[in-house]
Amino acid sequence: MIDARRLRTLRAVADHRTVTAAAAALYLTPSAVSQQLAALEHETGHRLLERGGRGVQLTPVGEILLAHANTVLAQLERAEAELAAYTSGAAGEVTVASFATGIALVLAPAIAALAGTAPGIRVRVRDAEGDESLPMVLDGRAEIAVAVEYRGAPRADDQRLSRVPLYAEPFDAVLPSGHPLAGAGTGSVRVADLAGETWIGPYPGNPCHDVVVLACEYAGFQPRLEHSSDDFRAVVALAAAGAGVALVPRSALRDMDLSGVAVHPVDDVVATRRVFAAVRRGAEEHPLLRPVLEALREAAEGAGGTD
Repeated sequence: MIDARRLRTLRAVADHRTVTAAAAALYLTPSAVSQQLAALEHETGHRLLERGGRGVQLTPVGEILLAHANTVLAQLERAEAELAAYTSGAAGEVTVASFATGIALVLAPAIAALAGTAPGIRVRVRDAEGDESLPMVLDGRAEIAVAVEYRGAPRADDQRLSRVPLYAEPFDAVLPSGHPLAGAGTGSVRVADLAGETWIGPYPGNPCHDVVVLACEYAGFQPRLEHSSDDFRAVVALAAAGAGVALVPRSALRDMDLSGVAVHPVDDVVATRRVFAAVRRGAEEHPLLRPVLEALREAAEGAGGTD
């Protein structure tokens, strides 16, 4: 019989592509991961991994087993959810990983609401960029992720995860106050009109970096990103200093000192990030997670977000 723990190990190796990275995610030693994989190959009677210079990849048989592993692990999550529901599950701890703006916009209000509707649920918050929270859920380091779409993200139909759409957020153009387009009143600007500018933006790997680059690509150019920061206050400060222009999520500009810059809506639907909550597939009905997911959805509605 195949051990489900070894299936989790196989999935971690498939996700992280190296035994060392999978071991770190699972809080195991690399030798323990290698032993589990060897035992799984013995149980199945097939070689499941191929080792190369840059790590490991699944063999065709490994890919077949991984697809079944996703189904089996999702069913185990459902079983745990039903067992927890049977014993009420009204009290316990839930770890939620979210990027900073998501914490402020939906997670903090959700925690405040849960204090009244589900006081037995304790929420632990982990600040994680949008591309970090989903691996934390898949690896078991968090139960819920508040994440955004990004290049390379698990697809919406990924069999490992279940999603709850929260809101779609536009990006605004942040221009130095002396910029020729800064005097456009409250009117929108076109990304194409900023093609020749010096740009300020997040580092590659940050999902917001992908939004900026994609919006510029759709406008027909590659942005000249000369200044990089994942802190939007720093981005706005650089724009105020005349260092360049930027696209910044609208919610990140709330309560920020905008003296020295002009902020305009962007006449481009591509400059939008979609935010969602995600759990391991099968866990969405867990009695500890369901109230948190519902509180996140209601907080997004209260903040004016749309899915």
